[in-house]
Amino acid sequence: MSASLLSFEHAAFGYTRSKPIFTDLNYQLRRGTLTVILGPNGIGKTTLLYLALGWLQPSAGQVLLENRPLQDYSRAEIGRRVSLVPQTERQPYSYTVLEYVLFGRAPHLALFGAPGEKDEQAARQALARAGIPELAGAYVDQLSGGEGQLVLIARALAQEPRVLLLDEPSAHLDLGNKYRLMQTLSDLRKHGTTILMTTHDPEIALSISDETVLVDGSGSVTVGTPAQLLTAESLSRLYHLPEGALEIRPSHPGIVLRRL
Repeated sequence: MSASLLSFEHAAFGYTRSKPIFTDLNYQLRRGTLTVILGPNGIGKTTLLYLALGWLQPSAGQVLLENRPLQDYSRAEIGRRVSLVPQTERQPYSYTVLEYVLFGRAPHLALFGAPGEKDEQAARQALARAGIPELAGAYVDQLSGGEGQLVLIARALAQEPRVLLLDEPSAHLDLGNKYRLMQTLSDLRKHGTTILMTTHDPEIALSISDETVLVDGSGSVTVGTPAQLLTAESLSRLYHLPEGALEIRPSHPGIVLRRL
């Protein structure tokens, strides 16, 4: 069995021909790893997630899921293998957390089918894996930002995916909730969940990623370990900072913006 779950083979994509996001991406997401797609806001990181879901098609090359072209899968088949945690999601109705997490079971249900006992068990297990089983009876519109983000993760886990995608999961969280979210993702990775997430925060990539994908908007994408890629020089180039603006502290992983 291949160690790769998701592969980009000579993939290219751009919303316009004159400004490609990447032109020859070769990348394999290995099972049981946590990979961070890092880059400035608005640079195209989310595009990679949409390609991994089949919501967008590469203009050249292909995306493979378990060594099979993604376009050969039905939407339900992809939904049973890949799930997405969006940045935010507006709720027009008030659901309990358990009811909301049960929506993640949709790819496993027949058309117009209702969730059963097996689906409720999967939803409760997902809440436990996300570290929030006590919130099952709470209402989603009454949760804090951190709790809401963990509920989104639980709904995605209820799909029983082989790949968990997250789009800027910490973007709207305070420091305490960001730490708790990163701890949850780290625990999921330790228990075998394969994770691919976007962020504009290099400290997150430095603290939890096994591999980092740098997207700079120039058409090239760089893949490597955090130690290889997350240097003061490379991050200064990525975020267009002057020389000497950043300091990396390898003895205690962290990135410091020098005092001005």
